[in-house]
Amino acid sequence: MNMVQLLQRLVLCLGSMALLPSCSLSQAPAPVAALHTGPTYHQRTAGSLTGSNYTVKKGDTLYSIAFASGVDYRTLAKWNRLDRRYTIYPGQRLLLRAPESTPQRPKSSAKVSSVAASSRSEAKPSAQSSEVRPQKQQKTTVDPNSQPRYAESASSQIANNQSSEKASQIALPATVSRWQWPTTGTLIRGFSSAEGGNKGLDIAAAEGTPVVSTAPGRVVYAGSALRGYGKLVIVKHSDDFLSAYAHNKRILVSEKQQVRAGQKIAEVGSTDAERSKLHFEIRYQGKSVDPMRYLPRR
Repeated sequence: MNMVQLLQRLVLCLGSMALLPSCSLSQAPAPVAALHTGPTYHQRTAGSLTGSNYTVKKGDTLYSIAFASGVDYRTLAKWNRLDRRYTIYPGQRLLLRAPESTPQRPKSSAKVSSVAASSRSEAKPSAQSSEVRPQKQQKTTVDPNSQPRYAESASSQIANNQSSEKASQIALPATVSRWQWPTTGTLIRGFSSAEGGNKGLDIAAAEGTPVVSTAPGRVVYAGSALRGYGKLVIVKHSDDFLSAYAHNKRILVSEKQQVRAGQKIAEVGSTDAERSKLHFEIRYQGKSVDPMRYLPRR
């Protein structure tokens, strides 16, 4: 290979190397996926179910839904026509706001139809009505003791149902005579009544620190179905007062269980929280109140 050929090859190589960066620069940079920077479970304010309806999910109870929506459980039961057992099921759609009044036309039309039916029956010949009466009397005299026995069994059944219902709902005190702190630790965030504010107290404590019931009562919720609370325990102390204990590591009680003041019900954890802490709330008739108004000074 002579010198001229060597120089030609060198020029070609340098030219191809110069084209490489221009090719790479001509291509657009790879797109970057947009990251979600909105509220997360950890940033969500505890105690906020908004909207006019809610679909029940597995693990929900009427108390937990009422707690999250800020409505008294008795009011929710009334709006949704629930009986004293407050039974709900997954997939059920509950009203979280007062239902709109409905027109009473169907009732009035029903009354008109019933009046028309009664007027038609009265328009029939009296002879026919006299023939029907003996038949009714004959039916009732076939077994005169059947009706009293049926009435007795029905009343005893109602009494049994009422007694079993009372047995499952042991009476709670009308008022809470004394409150106590739910755990030891450092208060890192207080109560705020502002919209979106903290609806309770945040108490920092080491993981596994005991969480105790702040007053005697009955456990009405123990689970983790409410997003933003982690493992949550709700205790009913009276018809008006509830207390809640969120972000637990472990729950030590079950629903419908009676608990004493100071009884260990859970352990501090960090479920659905950015650190190990207890989020503690007191609710009066479904509304959040400042726990510092009830807890003793320490």
